Amino acid sequence: MLFDTTELIEITFGNLLNLLEEKYPDNLCIKYCDRDYTRTFAQFNREVEKIAKGFLSLGIKKGDHVAIWATNVPEWFLTFFASVKIGAVLVTVNTSYKIFEAEYLLRQSDSKAVILIDSFKDSNYIEIINKLIPNLESHDKSQEINSPALPRLKRIIYAGKKNETPDGMIRFNDLYGMGENFDDNIFQDVVKSLGVYDVVNMQYTSGTTGFPKGVMLTHFNVVNNGKSIGDCMKFTPDDKLCICVPLFHCFGMTLAMTAALTHATAMVPVEAYNPVEVMNAVQSEGCTALHGVPTMFINILEHPDFKNYKFDNLRTGIMAGSPCPVKVMQDVVDYMNLKEMTIVFGQTESSPGCTQTTTDDPLELRVSTVGRTLPYVEAKVINPETGEMLGPGIPGEFCARGYNIMKGYYKMEEATRQAIDKDGWLHTGDIATVDENGYYNITGRLKDMIIRGGENISPKEIEEFIYTIPQVRDVQVIGIPSKQYGEEIMAYVILKENENITEDELKQIIRSSLARHKVPKYIKFIDEFPMTASGKIQKYKLRETAVEELGLEEESKIVTA
Repeated sequence: MLFDTTELIEITFGNLLNLLEEKYPDNLCIKYCDRDYTRTFAQFNREVEKIAKGFLSLGIKKGDHVAIWATNVPEWFLTFFASVKIGAVLVTVNTSYKIFEAEYLLRQSDSKAVILIDSFKDSNYIEIINKLIPNLESHDKSQEINSPALPRLKRIIYAGKKNETPDGMIRFNDLYGMGENFDDNIFQDVVKSLGVYDVVNMQYTSGTTGFPKGVMLTHFNVVNNGKSIGDCMKFTPDDKLCICVPLFHCFGMTLAMTAALTHATAMVPVEAYNPVEVMNAVQSEGCTALHGVPTMFINILEHPDFKNYKFDNLRTGIMAGSPCPVKVMQDVVDYMNLKEMTIVFGQTESSPGCTQTTTDDPLELRVSTVGRTLPYVEAKVINPETGEMLGPGIPGEFCARGYNIMKGYYKMEEATRQAIDKDGWLHTGDIATVDENGYYNITGRLKDMIIRGGENISPKEIEEFIYTIPQVRDVQVIGIPSKQYGEEIMAYVILKENENITEDELKQIIRSSLARHKVPKYIKFIDEFPMTASGKIQKYKLRETAVEELGLEEESKIVTA
């Protein structure tokens, strides 16, 4: 094992990579199935150092912010480690961002350089960056950029697939040559000057309560969180993790990449989630672990070619990112051989893991709870109005404290004080219960709780039941405005292929098992949910659609306490 200790470790990401090269030089570090990119730990570390020296030769130094706007391509991994090797802070950019969001992030984060690919889905990064910097195409790429709109941004580095580098940009592959003549003694001095409590990464929250906030995470935060999470899955150098969750999110960066590397576990990345590519990677490489949000696993289980693939080597992984339906967890255990599947709960501000089930937990607990607190993490459930700590089985707000809590929001001191109280407790906004044995269950978000006629209703409880109906593939339950009751319940349902059921039939089944006030007033059948690039379902968009389609604009303007 790389670390045979359960204690917190003090190591930077750069030294972690050095240690991997020292102890497992010839072990597989990373392998892609759709391109010629395979590296051992020694090969990968040498390559990272070349890119790091290339960054230094461009004037990127310790403390600078480097943005990466790309899918799970090799350059993402290289940029991450090259940046943190020299003390630069990696700023992760959501792959679905458009011009408004990208401009805000690049300006607010004070990014000095951005590494980008061509595009992803309907976001064309090249077009966006040229609109943000109108004179970029006529810019001499040997000189730093001078943009009034983005005064801190000095370099655009192109990591896309085109043979010709877009005007004004530096080609990523040119960094190898740029760093060849950089003084190795200077490089090593920079590496030695770094501390484990230095900020290593800034991840931007979704901005549900205003503009996105840059969560500052340190080496100590992320390395230890990844190690604890890998420990819960019993990762070893014999494991192979298929990474199909996006690296720009903590799910990919911490729960996948860092959990793997702190255990010398090989990584098999998929550039962007696609069920067939995931199944191909798992089968061809004999992957032993697979992560995903519930919808990803549902899409694999329901794929028409699912039965043509073998998952004999799979044993563990993580389902997280959104509430995990019990039935989906049971199905991945039964049909994908993921008998040691785990669930992690947390949020970006906590690096992100706070609780996790383990491979040793009974199956019943692994499919119905989010586990107990990770080592060296404290948690409690409180009354959000009074701050009173609540007992077993009583729902309240989940709060956490420990090594994993962020350093703060970048340049947002007041928002930081609102999130972390004077005693160091992070207030997550999630509703949870805890049992007598310390196992937590997440029942929703404070803002997602449906209050109908004075009754507090958990969407997750209704979703869990609807998932058990044979014709249903996926479901999301939301609250929509009502003059009479304040809110009514609406369920968006995706049916399995070739299955049929009417709205009335579905309501009757629900009514036969749940209290009358929990039966959705509205049910709509749809083909897919609006999703973020990280695989999270955007419930607010479902609400917006419902208000418009049901003509509830007036009701939506009613102000409630």
